[in-house]
Amino acid sequence: MGDKLKLFENRKIRAIWDEKKEEWYFSVIDVIAILTDSPDPKRYWSVLKARIKKEITEGTTICSTLKFKAADGKMRTSDAATTEQIFRIIQSVPSPNAEPFKQWLAKVANERVEEEIDPQKAIDRARETYRRKGYSEEWINARMKGIETRNALTSEWKEHGVRDQQYGMLTDIIHRGTFEVSVKQHKTIKGLTKENLRDNMTLVESALTTLAEATATEITRSQHPVDIEENKEIAKTSGKIAGDARRKIELRTGKKVVSEKNAKHLIEEERQRRLGSNS
Repeated sequence: MGDKLKLFENRKIRAIWDEKKEEWYFSVIDVIAILTDSPDPKRYWSVLKARIKKEITEGTTICSTLKFKAADGKMRTSDAATTEQIFRIIQSVPSPNAEPFKQWLAKVANERVEEEIDPQKAIDRARETYRRKGYSEEWINARMKGIETRNALTSEWKEHGVRDQQYGMLTDIIHRGTFEVSVKQHKTIKGLTKENLRDNMTLVESALTTLAEATATEITRSQHPVDIEENKEIAKTSGKIAGDARRKIELRTGKKVVSEKNAKHLIEEERQRRLGSNS
């Protein structure tokens, strides 16, 4: 399963793609929060779920329970529903957002089917999203390469005994070796909370991250680790290799690679560059 964030009118909805069932599972709490604007969506859903259970036929499942990443970064169990189940829930919620949400839901489901048939569509959509936000083409190309490299690494991890919940630990080992700070510390330096760190990296930070993960992928393919301890050793080695590259860059430039710049700064720099080139 792959954990993702989807946006409906700039509001986040946690979603998980089940590869075996080829189906999205959406966080019911997130959906309820958007549909109702309730100050306590968990309580609202608890009452609504009890009512829906009385209305549906015996044996019908209104939702499942899956682990989603919470605001504190931890994986917590919460109710999840398929596209069909969400449609059923929407019918029981009086909301002006119901109809546009139905249209959005159908679009998300259709896009994923298209992406499974043609993965290039997912890449094209990601590129277009970054362009709309105002990133430079150079940054977008680096980000796309990073995504490709990350996907290759997680595929290798999956084939070499690493569980989904261990990805974060290995990622942090690689990150510390590369930048001498943890992922959390790096986010703090950039003034981030829930934002994606990689979407806020400079070109050099992004390139070093890609170098580290590409190195981990190649070593994993050549050494065939069989347990988490062997994968941790590869993560340490890969981080050190990228870390050595970072130190050489810092020696030549005379400044630290880990930067306070985040997406806001990067996009503003690109805006100023475009204004300058047009003047």
